[in-house]
Amino acid sequence: MSTATAVNPYAALNTAAASTKTANEAGSADRFLKLLVTQMQHQDPLNPMDNAQITSQMAQINTVNGIEQLNTTVKGLNGQFMQLQALTGASLVGRDVTLQGNKLAIEGGVGVGGFDLTSTADRVKIEVLNPGGSVVDTIDMGAESAGRHSFNWSAASLPDGANYSFRVVATAGAATVATTPLMRDRVESVNTRGSNLMINTRTNGPVAYSDIKAFN
Repeated sequence: MSTATAVNPYAALNTAAASTKTANEAGSADRFLKLLVTQMQHQDPLNPMDNAQITSQMAQINTVNGIEQLNTTVKGLNGQFMQLQALTGASLVGRDVTLQGNKLAIEGGVGVGGFDLTSTADRVKIEVLNPGGSVVDTIDMGAESAGRHSFNWSAASLPDGANYSFRVVATAGAATVATTPLMRDRVESVNTRGSNLMINTRTNGPVAYSDIKAFN
């Protein structure tokens, strides 16, 4: 019976990375020392460098090394963050999300939409628009508080995905309350563009991950 020795496939990469880091640090320190020696050799004998100047230059080289190490760390963290975003985005495929928009998500005879109110409204009504932009129905929501709200509209006669939209009209007394329409969409795939994670949706096409308001 033979015993197999486990081999870490990343060991060589880690060793190489550590060697490169050490070489870079040693190179920076070597360049600094050469410059410092040259400067001391050519200094004015009547006005030599004092200890404070030497200490200041040593502090500067240490700061440069620290910044280089910080940049390397940030790049590594950014790469890990992108991988985490991609994994999170992949888990959304096939799920519904809430985005800014006024298209009704019609499925199974029900149209779903939502809206954000900036302040309390005495009356909120939803106007349902057909593909031509004409109002075909009105939903009276009554008084609503500030924040996010949703609604359902009976669309039994319409096929799934019908191109209907809605408009929110909110008032407080004679004043109009600002609203943001919200729509439901389905995630079909994800991809990355540079440092941005893009979500490809059924209705809106590609949208930034940061544009998602909620997960349904």
